Amino acid sequence: MVSTLEPPTTAATVVGRGRPRLVLVVAGVLVLLALVTLATLAWGTRQIAPGDVWDALLSPVGGDNDHAVVRTERVPRTLIGLVAGAALGAAGALVQGVTRNPIADPGLLGINAGGSLAVLVAISAFGVTSTAGYVWFAFAGAAVAAVVVYGAAQLGWEGATPVKLTLIGAAFTASATSITTVILLTDRRALNEYRFWQVGSLSNRDLDVLGTLLPFVVVGLVLALSSGRVLNALALGDDVARGLGQDVVRGRLLVVTAVVLLCGAAVSLVGPIAFVGLVVPHVARAFAGTDYRAVVVLSALLGPVMLLVADLVGRVVARPGEIEAGLVVALVGAPVLLLLVRRSKAVAS
Repeated sequence: MVSTLEPPTTAATVVGRGRPRLVLVVAGVLVLLALVTLATLAWGTRQIAPGDVWDALLSPVGGDNDHAVVRTERVPRTLIGLVAGAALGAAGALVQGVTRNPIADPGLLGINAGGSLAVLVAISAFGVTSTAGYVWFAFAGAAVAAVVVYGAAQLGWEGATPVKLTLIGAAFTASATSITTVILLTDRRALNEYRFWQVGSLSNRDLDVLGTLLPFVVVGLVLALSSGRVLNALALGDDVARGLGQDVVRGRLLVVTAVVLLCGAAVSLVGPIAFVGLVVPHVARAFAGTDYRAVVVLSALLGPVMLLVADLVGRVVARPGEIEAGLVVALVGAPVLLLLVRRSKAVAS
């Protein structure tokens, strides 16, 4: 007698069925990223032909103004946008996964607030005025914030649950923001220095800083890409995740470590740019579904697209000046956040 029962459909089966489509999506995003990268090198306050951009990269001519603009101004900000965008996009996916909160971003764990406060302390207390000098303060502040939030959330028999991480992260952010405000109100010199960094920008950044922080981003991305199975299990609840053989505490610690490395490096590079980590994972899930192994990859690719497009728009619409990328991202991200909140309320009702 031949059985007519069909084999059970598992998560691995679903992922396998969707793999060809996912490969096409990744290829399409890579092509889009390449086009956006070329556009950021060619367009700006002055337009440079793609052929001249290519010549500037491969065979620069001394004394050529277009070649000098491409190599000294646009190449550094484009490379920084690629690295910072990938870090912010991947970190956003990790935070939404570990907190099981669809409207979470890296700032929810207090990492951005911690990095910002540390930079302000560097300016006010130590007289640091250069971007290169901010780097380690921003990174250390982000790391301390993550340790405090995760350590406090870990207290108690339940450990670091998504709700506790969210609440303690919000409380830490509020406290750090209050301290930041007090310092700014009492130190006008620090205010003048800090406000330019706080906006978030890809301009006036040193490639040496990128070289210093790139290893942290690489390690963070490796940890992020290896966190997909953990996040998939955590999405089902802690009890189910334990039943599937996952070490919940170790898994969350792995994810938080990746977020610290990625966000600490990104904040150090471009300042506390918001909304990239919020919006990008939602776009990734629209193509990849709920499998975090794919969501993290797409988020790391879409993050640079969003950040570079924002930087490009800011340069083009305000010629001969420019609008900082952080402001452009906020103009786009705020309406998207409202739409996400409305959508979540509609689903809940």
